[in-house]
Amino acid sequence: MSKATRTDTRSPALHVADSHDLIRVHGARENNLKDVSIEIPKRRLTVFTGVSGSGKSSLVFDTIAAESQRMINETYSAFVQGFMPTLARPEVDVLDGLTTVITVDQQRLGADPRSTVGTATDANAMLRILFSRLGRPHIGPPSAYAFNVPSVRASGAITVERGAKKAVKATFSRTGGMCQRCEGRGSVSDIDLTQLYDDSKSIAEGAFTIPGWKSDSFWTVRLYAESGFLDPDKPIRKFTKKEMQDFLYREPTKVKVEGVNLTYEGLIPKIQKSFLSKDKEAMQPHIRAFVERAVTFTTCPECDGTRLSEGARSSKIKGISIADACVMQISDLAEWVRGLDEPSVAPLLTTLGGTLDSFVEIGLGYLSLDRPSGTLSGGEAQRVKMIRHLGSSLTDVTYVFDEPTIGLHPHDIQRMNDLLLRLRDKGNTVLVVEHKPETIAIADHVVDLGPGAGTAGGTVCFEGTVEALRAGDTITGRHLDDRAALKETVRKPTGTLEIRGATANNLRDVDVDIPLGVLAVVTGVAGSGKSSLLHGSIPAGEDVVSVDQGAIRGSRRSNPATYTGLLDPIRKAFAKANGVKPALFSANSEGACPNCNGAGVTYIDLAMMAGVSTPCEECEGKRFQASVLEYHLGGRDISEVLAMSVTEAEDFFGAGEAHTPAAHKILERLADVGLGYLTLGQPLTTLSGGERQRLKLATHMAEKGGVYVLDEPTTGLHLADVEQLLGLLDRLVDSGKSVIVIEHHQAVMAHADWIIDLGPGAGHDGGRIVFEGTPADLVAARSTLTGEHLAAYVGS
Repeated sequence: MSKATRTDTRSPALHVADSHDLIRVHGARENNLKDVSIEIPKRRLTVFTGVSGSGKSSLVFDTIAAESQRMINETYSAFVQGFMPTLARPEVDVLDGLTTVITVDQQRLGADPRSTVGTATDANAMLRILFSRLGRPHIGPPSAYAFNVPSVRASGAITVERGAKKAVKATFSRTGGMCQRCEGRGSVSDIDLTQLYDDSKSIAEGAFTIPGWKSDSFWTVRLYAESGFLDPDKPIRKFTKKEMQDFLYREPTKVKVEGVNLTYEGLIPKIQKSFLSKDKEAMQPHIRAFVERAVTFTTCPECDGTRLSEGARSSKIKGISIADACVMQISDLAEWVRGLDEPSVAPLLTTLGGTLDSFVEIGLGYLSLDRPSGTLSGGEAQRVKMIRHLGSSLTDVTYVFDEPTIGLHPHDIQRMNDLLLRLRDKGNTVLVVEHKPETIAIADHVVDLGPGAGTAGGTVCFEGTVEALRAGDTITGRHLDDRAALKETVRKPTGTLEIRGATANNLRDVDVDIPLGVLAVVTGVAGSGKSSLLHGSIPAGEDVVSVDQGAIRGSRRSNPATYTGLLDPIRKAFAKANGVKPALFSANSEGACPNCNGAGVTYIDLAMMAGVSTPCEECEGKRFQASVLEYHLGGRDISEVLAMSVTEAEDFFGAGEAHTPAAHKILERLADVGLGYLTLGQPLTTLSGGERQRLKLATHMAEKGGVYVLDEPTTGLHLADVEQLLGLLDRLVDSGKSVIVIEHHQAVMAHADWIIDLGPGAGHDGGRIVFEGTPADLVAARSTLTGEHLAAYVGS
């Protein structure tokens, strides 16, 4: 076989096409960026550092990635663009040399009950095809193995419009894999009726115990009392069988109450529609507490939690059903797939095996395909998204990562670094927003933003190599080699929190006494069982305040003042000083500018093109009516107060005419968690991930709990801010609280009074306590992976 010889016709001079080796950004002004101009080398690994809120995400995600995505969208027809998200052009003068950007961010995967790790990747789809070809007995096409597809049967007459019209009888059926009982959710909900009403009372006596249903003037209560189906003066326990059926389950029925047409509906469907159909996390705290009390979710007895119909569970390959395959740990499933030798499906087995191996390679081999995607941490979700890019043949692509080491033990960070370098070595540009020194160390190019956060940031403080950064005089350079020392003396526990026989997820009958009155750190490799131990096993009613990594819910109308409850005492102070109603000082209520409804901007929808927002001409972006701005407190109007930073407002409400203790207390907590630079009226949608978690922590610090459980509070924190966080944790403990932290950051481990290390590995290789004791004992023993890395960190 002959092979064509290649003649190299290139001249020694550089081809003009090879001169485009930089991404040029000039005059970037997105969010807090101050006319940033920068040149980023292509086909290199560039790490963006800087304190939380310095503008890293604004430059990388909101400017470079957003413009690339917008330009790609513009290549589609206007018709197709109408179905795509509309993106505005970022605030930047020039963006040159862009390539296709693939963003791998920390946005949580959908928390729909039917969304799992398998459905979020292509693994489930390939497994379904595999079982539809090899499963015995054969039950149907791939949809027959899908728990999201119900079985459908229909028959009747259809009219065929071909030549002479004629009606013909037709039947249609589709075999789906959904369990009928739980509808593919794996669990069934059971409502505890004792939490809905007191059956010893009548409706007229106020039998309902549902939040907001106690007042006789409440329309829903009056509807039940005056519907005519029930006796409102009879205790509920004495209802007849028919009255009980009407009370609990009656179908929607039109009734007239005091001349008003209303729809009467049984209590159970009413509760399901008004409470259970809503996202629990978005509910007000007292409503959420009611739902958690009144509704119990139990494993579906029909499918045993597999979500699949009996037919789908009966079809097997070598004794394994698709339900068994999805329950397996992915590393074990990869082994099983490799053991199948079927030439008829060889391409499918190769691709499926490659996808499962990618899970293992990226450090997620401990997951199973049936794991609900909403339960994944931000770091796990980001790594799941990475899987589809690992084996990609694309080159000259720009990959953008948002702190890919979040949730990773120091042992796992090296593996993540190798993956980033592998993507770069294939000829791609890799841009990483990161705080961990281990990842900064492998960068070809470093961009440090700052010098501060918020309005004090937004400029490029440094560009160059890691060595030059170390020698430079930026905050990052000075703190890059920071090492927290082990404590000379540790606090003595004041009690213990007992956990007995913990078996949640991969825990193996764990018994542990967590000391109280001290700073306790729970650590271990990703997937070793830390969250299962603390979030899934702490006994109820233990006076525990849990601050997890769940996203903050909030629209562009929400801001730190509304989220923390700070606006309430401020409104009351303004109302008292001016002798008017507090509602006037809310941009979401009576005080709102009528032109923009309190949004401060007016939006013009341009269909498939990006909508345009312009400052409201009437209130000039201040969000309030002109008459409201005439009322002052301490010489400032409400819009001027919302434009203050936390630090400025702390001084303003701390003394003088505007002295408001309730507001001052909340502002002190915001300053304590390092958010002194935030503006009170800044929309929550503009906050970074680290800022959101610290805002949540500041809010929870007001709760009257004795035990604080924090889930990786160093997430999104710059090296310089970790020291401030350690000071905050110390203050919490010294004030009499107990603080339990899930953490991988060695500085927090070194600062702890007590360490509980889980492992030794992840998934079924973890779930055991491998060490309990002081950090000094852990370093001296070096008996675990954590011990080895902590010893190297403190230099012993």
